[in-house]
Amino acid sequence: MAVTIRTIAEAAGVSRGTVDRVINNRGGVKPELERKIRRLIAELGYRPNRAGKVLAALKKPITIGCLLPGVGNPFFDGIIRGFRQAERELSDFGVSLEISLIKGFDVREHVDALRALARKNVSAICAATVDVPEVREAVNGIIRSGIPVATVNSDLSGTGRLFYVGCNYPESGRTAAGILNLIRRDEMELLIVTGSVHMQGHNQRIQAFTQELADRSVRFHVAKVIETGDDEEIAYRCALKALRDFPGVNGVYVTSGGVSGVCRAVCEKNLAGKLTVLCFDDIPSTRRLIRDGVISATICQEPSQQGYRSVKMLFEDIVNAHPPEKRLYYTDTVIKIRQNL
Repeated sequence: MAVTIRTIAEAAGVSRGTVDRVINNRGGVKPELERKIRRLIAELGYRPNRAGKVLAALKKPITIGCLLPGVGNPFFDGIIRGFRQAERELSDFGVSLEISLIKGFDVREHVDALRALARKNVSAICAATVDVPEVREAVNGIIRSGIPVATVNSDLSGTGRLFYVGCNYPESGRTAAGILNLIRRDEMELLIVTGSVHMQGHNQRIQAFTQELADRSVRFHVAKVIETGDDEEIAYRCALKALRDFPGVNGVYVTSGGVSGVCRAVCEKNLAGKLTVLCFDDIPSTRRLIRDGVISATICQEPSQQGYRSVKMLFEDIVNAHPPEKRLYYTDTVIKIRQNL
């Protein structure tokens, strides 16, 4: 006899709704009770009716809400291409996307945008957002309301998010340090440029970069850390001031957006080719600056794959009624220099 949700509920002494909340990771169940239900699911061999779920998906449109801080940052165009590719492939299942783009990393804007997506009765949310208490609270509230949330490009701590698809930021930070160590053997005076101190990925790139340099016994000093909000004009002004204030800087490490603005300041100070500039991502302006000899190398993270995988995995969760097996899906870390653009 097939094991059903009712079978699990009767064995656990709870309602079918409680079992359904556990199966669909909707929260609101005491941890010890959730562990009991999951143990019974494994022991009794419960399997969701995938065919039934697929048929239900065909009858009921699925809308996935996507939040990206993509205004003014062309990197996120790649993630959107991945989103749209998955949407096209899943269109026969009635899948559509509601994409919300905001500029920068203002906490209130991120919270408001997440809640606005939830109010649109989306089936799930895929978000690249800031890792701060207010956002974590909003995300957990959305999950408790029955809407699963996944993270793309930058992860969240302390939430019940389903999975993360994106860059392995510690690995990319260590890779940048390794490249710098190959290029330069002199003592390094570094300017670090980051998008936001509230983005988990940006912070991990900095921490892993400096730790790897220390582990390799590289002589270095961080002259200044600049926060730009991924805004090119802010990046230009802040970098120009820092290069004036710290004339000994011989290396610039840009962890996120604002690369063109930083390089504009480098060129204005006649430092192109004299100091080492390392950055991330393969966008047209960065490719041009590599060819011009301003940037030494960029480290890429397959943004289209991030968007594509996250939508596909969310769909699988909705259809199969259980979370994907891989809670972390890292895209490849790819080094690009002038010779392999």
